[in-house]
Amino acid sequence: MKKIGLFSLLALLTLTATGCGVDASGNIDRTKVWGGFVGLISDAIDYFGKLIGDYGVSILIITLIIRILIFPLMYKQLKHSKLMQELQPEMTKIREKYKNDPQKMNQEMMKLFQEKGTNPLAGCFPILIQMPILIALYQAIMYNKHISQSTFLGLIALGQPEHFVLPALAAITTYIQTRMTMMNPNDPQQKMMLYIMPAMIFFFAFTFPAALSLYWVFGNILTIIQYYFLKRPDKAAAQGGPSK
Repeated sequence: MKKIGLFSLLALLTLTATGCGVDASGNIDRTKVWGGFVGLISDAIDYFGKLIGDYGVSILIITLIIRILIFPLMYKQLKHSKLMQELQPEMTKIREKYKNDPQKMNQEMMKLFQEKGTNPLAGCFPILIQMPILIALYQAIMYNKHISQSTFLGLIALGQPEHFVLPALAAITTYIQTRMTMMNPNDPQQKMMLYIMPAMIFFFAFTFPAALSLYWVFGNILTIIQYYFLKRPDKAAAQGGPSK
């Protein structure tokens, strides 16, 4: 339930933030701190869009730059997830042993976390730090007037919803990303999120301008690539050989 609560909180923050930093006319309000931050990202998108002549490619470049900047946070989050996976058998034993004594169960859980030098909430902090940056990027794309009048590779109008390719790609890449980042694949709640998240993204991508769908697809692909290379050494170690 904590995982569901966290996702709900992040969704609420996202919906709330989409109304911040924007004036009554729908323009980015640069007189405020948040609006100024969003404006900087919007200016960067404009710079590459005018330089290259394709705002879709510009979104890819800015998304790539931001993903590189937050990579240390992703790495820290992955390390914590792997540690929590390793602790799952011991945590299960504690739950079974003290299922009739919640207070003792919590004490033993905290003792286990202290022995391993971790905190169950440690994996949430990198996510919470990343969210404002990703929300700002989302807003910069959503409210940039030039993007809404541009196309990607001369084929996709970025200011209009695209009802076929991008929603499907967004949903598929979201499924792959969610599956790769699952801490406990056997957890019913995480299994539920594995299907809920792609369905939600498909709906949003079907409804929102194609520029946002493009951002989701780019972001998901970059996350998948990052997690693949981060997990590769562990897979090689499990197979008893070095990664190639």
